[in-house]
Amino acid sequence: MKNITLAIEENVLEEARIYASRKRTTVNALVREFLERLATDEGRVREAVRELRAMSEASSAEVGPITWKREDLYDR
Repeated sequence: MKNITLAIEENVLEEARIYASRKRTTVNALVREFLERLATDEGRVREAVRELRAMSEASSAEVGPITWKREDLYDR
């Protein structure tokens, strides 16, 4: 595991410490969890986009002609 140094405003750090205390954790753990989630979510999004593109390219579905007007969609 690597260590990093962050520059953060004192008032932000104080609020983060209070939040961490309420959650019975540390600011370090909060930052670590946030960065892990960020990295994981980014990878999942890329994978989902890749899968959607692959399905789209493999699909034989065809879109028929547009027989409606945009304004008709909002008529109630």
